[in-house]
Amino acid sequence: MKIRKEILPVLKPHGGEEEVEALSKVIKSGWWGKGPKVAQFEKEFAEMVGAKYAIAVNSATAGQDLILKALDITDADVINPTISFMTTAVVPLWNNCTSNIVDVDPVTMCLDPEDVRKHLKPNTKAIIAVNQAGVPADIDAIREFYDGLIIEDTAHSCYTPGAGSKGDVAVWSFQAVKTMPCGDGGMITTNNKELYDKIAPLTWLGITSTYSRVNNSMNGKPGYSWDYEVEKLGTKCYMIDMQAAICLEQMKKLPKNLEWRRHIQKRYNDALGHLIQIPPHSETVQYYCAKVDANDRDDIINYLADKKIHTSVHFKPLHKFKILKQDRDYPVADKEWLRLVSFPCHNNMTEEDIEYVIYWVKQYFKKNG
Repeated sequence: MKIRKEILPVLKPHGGEEEVEALSKVIKSGWWGKGPKVAQFEKEFAEMVGAKYAIAVNSATAGQDLILKALDITDADVINPTISFMTTAVVPLWNNCTSNIVDVDPVTMCLDPEDVRKHLKPNTKAIIAVNQAGVPADIDAIREFYDGLIIEDTAHSCYTPGAGSKGDVAVWSFQAVKTMPCGDGGMITTNNKELYDKIAPLTWLGITSTYSRVNNSMNGKPGYSWDYEVEKLGTKCYMIDMQAAICLEQMKKLPKNLEWRRHIQKRYNDALGHLIQIPPHSETVQYYCAKVDANDRDDIINYLADKKIHTSVHFKPLHKFKILKQDRDYPVADKEWLRLVSFPCHNNMTEEDIEYVIYWVKQYFKKNG
C-alpha cells in the first residue's frame, strides 16, 4: 500500500457548517458571555445524562477544582488513579491536599478498588474515579468500604449510558479532541441540590446574583441587578454562549458520531485481535488503547509514524512525574503502561483511513514476527 502524504492524526475534532452557523448566531445576538445558550445547554445535557443539576464551566479541570473548593476540601488526602491525565493529580495539590495516587486494574486501567482500600487514610476526603477511555471505573466496589465523596471523572464517557450516576458528582469534558468538543469546556452534574447550590456561584467569583441573572431570575424577578453579595470566594471559570452553542450542535450529532467510533473499534478488534490485546469495550471509544508487547511498543509507534500514522500513549503514569513521585510500588501500571499504544480513532476517519491503519499494523507484525 502506498504511503499517504498527509498525517493521519490519532485524534481530531469533527465539526461542520452547523457549528459555524450556531456560532455566527451567537456573535450576531450580542450576548457572547454566559447567557441563554449556556442555560439551554445545562438543561439539555442534564436531561441526556439523567442528572438533576448541571453547571457548565470552561474546562473539566476547573470543574474538579471547584468541587474541592465548594466543599472546603483542603489539607486532606485525595485518591486518584495513576493512569490518568495530569488534572486528577494536580487539582488536589492546588487545594493544599495530598495527591494519593493508586494503582490500576490490569484490564480496565481504571483505579483498582483493592489498592484504593489498601491506601485509604483517616483524612481521605475524596476519591477521583476516572472512566479511562470511556470504560467505567468500579465505583460499586469502592462503595462497599468507602462512604465519602466520590468524584466521577467522566471526561472520556460522553456519553456512556449510566456514566456519571455512580459518584456523588461527575465532571465531563468538551475539550477539543473529546467526543463532544467545543474547543474547551466542561460540565459538573449531580443529583445533590446542596452541592449544586455550593458550586454554582463559584463559577463567577462567588457572585450569587450574577449566576441567577443569566438564568433570567433574581429573587424571582427577571433581569439584571447591579446589587450582589459574595458569601464565598470563587474563581472565574463559567462557560460562555459561544462554547455552549457549539456543544448544543455537537450533542445533536453525538449518537451518530459514537456509532462511527464504535465501528472503528470493531474493525480494529476484528482485524487485529490476533496481533494485539484489544481494549475493553467502550461505548464512546474516546481512545482506542491497544496493548502490544512492551518490546514492540516504541518500535510500532515509530514504524507507524514513518507511514504517516500518528499514535499516542494514554497515559504515562502520574507517579512517573517528578512533582507527583510516590513512595510506593505500582506493579500493574509500571508493567502495563509500557504496552499501551493508542491508534487513530475519530469522526474524521474514513473507511479507507481505518483500512490504512489496519494494513500497516499488520505489516509491522509480519515484518517483526
